[in-house]
Amino acid sequence: MPDYRRYRIPGGTYFFTVNLLERHSNDLLIRHIDALRFVVKETRKRWPFYIDAWVVLPEHLHCVWTLPPGDDDNANRWRVIKQGFSKALPITERRSAVRIARGERGIWQRRFWEHVVRDDEDYAAHVDYCHINPLKHGLVEHVADWPYSTFHRYVERGLYPSNWATQPSIKNAVGERG
Repeated sequence: MPDYRRYRIPGGTYFFTVNLLERHSNDLLIRHIDALRFVVKETRKRWPFYIDAWVVLPEHLHCVWTLPPGDDDNANRWRVIKQGFSKALPITERRSAVRIARGERGIWQRRFWEHVVRDDEDYAAHVDYCHINPLKHGLVEHVADWPYSTFHRYVERGLYPSNWATQPSIKNAVGERG
């Protein structure tokens, strides 16, 4: 088995991509958005983190978090979020023999993709990437039309105009590997 290591920065800011196991034609995350929101809220009570940006799409999500000073444990937070979300849903998914033997659900991909945000420019690019993602995937014609995003919070704070990114100008700039 490969020696998988994550780059950890205490109090760091990270960009994440987290995928469902079955991404094709799956809307599980938005169909159960209230369960996901509840689990994230409960996780933050015990293991705090600041949500800089977040977008939930039907079968994956992107977010930017900042951890508390001295804390570098984003992996445990994702474990708790994934487990809590999985436990909130009835077992209806197809599971491999390996997952059944390990007592695992067949909802999430085992790992997640992370990137340590390096500077202000990198931060802005990843926040923009989160917010433009529904447009990039063809889910909406205007970013403001997607309800499962912190974009609306940014508009309220005057950080984006409400008509920001009506064209996918940031497509593939950062974030997911193409």
